[in-house]
Amino acid sequence: MFTRTHRRLTSWLSSLTGLPVFCVNYRLAPRYRFPTAADDVRAGWDWLPEASGLPPERIVVVADSAGGHLSVDMLLQRDVAANPPASLVLFSPLIDLTFTLSAARERLRPDPAVRAAAAARVVGLYYDGIDPTHHRLTLDVAGGPVLPNTLIQAGAAEILEADARQLAADIRAAGGSCDLQVWPDQMHVFQALPRMAPEAAKAMAYACEFIANSLQDNAAAEAG
Repeated sequence: MFTRTHRRLTSWLSSLTGLPVFCVNYRLAPRYRFPTAADDVRAGWDWLPEASGLPPERIVVVADSAGGHLSVDMLLQRDVAANPPASLVLFSPLIDLTFTLSAARERLRPDPAVRAAAAARVVGLYYDGIDPTHHRLTLDVAGGPVLPNTLIQAGAAEILEADARQLAADIRAAGGSCDLQVWPDQMHVFQALPRMAPEAAKAMAYACEFIANSLQDNAAAEAG
């Protein structure tokens, strides 16, 4: 999530949770290509605990769209997995960078806002010249370290519904816990559009309750 594009959403998230929000303004393709964005996200994670005075288990990772892929890539790294955050919240996460899942989903129900082929061309600029089967591009969630307790919210009208369902299945296959919510008739990252989507407020309220509960559960476990 970027401060310049997500300020309203992150401010809303902070207001609802009563917690500070830290955003990583990672560098973008096509000027900066793989693994620059992923490395920027990792650098932000490495910096945050010391800067905030909070251990990883007192931090929640929240991401949307392509940030979902970057966050999961980070959390699959062994040293991060050894000291994970309290939980992970993903809004309309992109996981399949080739958009093969999205294309199959599109044949069943077109997305009113995005076409899989066009999105694939744009995202492909990030890893141009790199084999898409690289382990940090095609993420082995089912076979990798168990992700922290995860909430995934996606819209039933978006092509990334397929990514959300696949990611949830892979998290569970690895032994993790994932709460998957597919909101009827909603578009990509509808949580950022409360004036257009009344469901955004309900989704955000649920996400914030999930965040609060995960932090409370970790605090109780530490105290116990």
